[in-house]
Amino acid sequence: MKLRFFAILVLTFFIQLGYAQNDTTYDEMLQSHYRGTVPLMQPEDLYKRMLNGETIHLLDTRESREYKVSALKGATHVGFLFFSSSKVETVDKDDLLVVYCTIGARSETVGEKLLKNGFSNVYNLYGGIIYWKNQGYPVYHNGKKTDDVHVYSKKWGEWLHDGKPRY
Repeated sequence: MKLRFFAILVLTFFIQLGYAQNDTTYDEMLQSHYRGTVPLMQPEDLYKRMLNGETIHLLDTRESREYKVSALKGATHVGFLFFSSSKVETVDKDDLLVVYCTIGARSETVGEKLLKNGFSNVYNLYGGIIYWKNQGYPVYHNGKKTDDVHVYSKKWGEWLHDGKPRY
């Protein structure tokens, strides 16, 4: 009985160690894709702001097929390939805008465009929807929580640890 308990304890330690290494590796991977042109917002900070009822314009910069699987609650789909600032023309230039995509690379590009068009309070969600979900925050499909996350490709799907990858 003591041996079994010890084995479970050791296994738990290595699983947690593996997740810590994955977070570190994920951070390293993100840094190789980010240019640092748009300020980053951590999922925890965004979630707290959402719970506090702050006015936040969440802009999902993924493509339509990705957005249809799941999104952050209240997000507006603006896309990437055909993004135009006209999609946010009714938004005040000083309002808080948080852009996101799968990992944050495409959303950084959209964030750059928003900044160039005079929006002054633009942030890129650190780690994108994958990191958001891995941190335990909810995603929605048709107003209901879901575990499904469109991860763009199998390559990116390997980074999703808390959800069901969809392609």
